[in-house]
Amino acid sequence: MLLPPHLVRPYRGRHKKTDRTDAKALLEADRNEEIQPVPIKTVEQRSVTALHRLRSAWMETRTARLNCVRGLLREHGHFIPLGAKKVVPKVLELIADAENDLPDPMRLALGEACEEIRDLERRCAGVCKQLEALASTTPAVAHLLSVPGIGPLTATAMVAYVGDISRFPSARHFGSYLGLTPRVHATGQRRRLGHVSKQGDEYLRWLLIHGARSCLLAAKRAPNSKPLYTWALEVEKRRGHNRAAVALANKIARIAWTVWKEDRDFTLVRQAA
Repeated sequence: MLLPPHLVRPYRGRHKKTDRTDAKALLEADRNEEIQPVPIKTVEQRSVTALHRLRSAWMETRTARLNCVRGLLREHGHFIPLGAKKVVPKVLELIADAENDLPDPMRLALGEACEEIRDLERRCAGVCKQLEALASTTPAVAHLLSVPGIGPLTATAMVAYVGDISRFPSARHFGSYLGLTPRVHATGQRRRLGHVSKQGDEYLRWLLIHGARSCLLAAKRAPNSKPLYTWALEVEKRRGHNRAAVALANKIARIAWTVWKEDRDFTLVRQAA
């Protein structure tokens, strides 16, 4: 059994870190029923998380190369329109144009940078194909794909990072685990809800919030198509776009817990008029 290190450390007190004090701290923390053990990931879970981490690292490198190329060309008076897909074609066009004022030493380096960007995009596309293949053979992922705002990336990441969904007694516990529930400050008769806790895995929370943003865009195109979209637009009108995205991500996580726990697809239930 594994225990969270940041929760065991306070039991060590002010003593020096030794094997003896660590063992005593583990024994004391194990007696605390509120400290839940860390689940051990299977080989399949670790392989899927490895694919997600590789893709995330390659995407960060791609973004850095795109920004670098944009900045270098801007210093020479060449501005590239917004959009990651417009960078490489525009750079290759500038390299091929021999009449512009682009220095010759930069042309070869910019061409190699474009090749690196395309190679990173090819790697990311290959990882996405592997994740889609895994999604088609995993029942839990198939159920999660029926939830609005959840795609193959989010579904496979959720199954790999979370593991056993039955360790969460309710949907609210699952949302709290993902860091999507607000912090509670209560004293006496006063109770105030603050910002979201941002606990749990940052990557998984990031995927859910981006999925919620895509749902908000779909809701604006078809406002009355789904009750979930109507609710999201009402929250956005009252609280703003960013708060509505986080609130919708929390609701999506709760729906995901339900369909995952009950082993069924998400079905839209319309209220009677």
